[in-house]
Amino acid sequence: MEVPARRRRGEQEDDGDARKRMLLLIPLVMAAAAVVAMVLGGMQDKGMYSKPVDQLLAEKAKFVGKPVRAEGNLVHGTLVKKDSPCEYRFTIAKNGAEVPVRYAKCVVPDTFRDIPDMDVGVTVEGELHADNSLEAQTILAKCPSKYEMKQKAASGEKAPHAAMPPM
Repeated sequence: MEVPARRRRGEQEDDGDARKRMLLLIPLVMAAAAVVAMVLGGMQDKGMYSKPVDQLLAEKAKFVGKPVRAEGNLVHGTLVKKDSPCEYRFTIAKNGAEVPVRYAKCVVPDTFRDIPDMDVGVTVEGELHADNSLEAQTILAKCPSKYEMKQKAASGEKAPHAAMPPM
């Protein structure tokens, strides 16, 4: 009776061992591919582009009807609140390009105020329409720097989150 010889390092594997490993490897690779496909498929059309207003309008055809995040400054004198139905309308601008925004909710950030001689940075999230207007779902107002606020306070002005007079 012949005793099977032990394999030494570097010697050829049995075909049976290689086949067993392949039978284990193939399902693992297929499962990993399925997970990647599900993740990428779930992310389609869920991403949100973030662009300054001027770039958004320059590439308008690419973004119409899709969720976007537009960044710009509030155009002074355009902020209007309507009580029934509750909504805000305003315009944001960047480098000469302007986008009118409609926000059909009653609550805006405390710092979202039209303060003369102060640029209010605004980021809105919503859907861009073909007429260059934006239907916003979220408004984010950037706070002015503490140095700018100290200068304003020294000249007797109030903080941008002070009570907004009725319009």
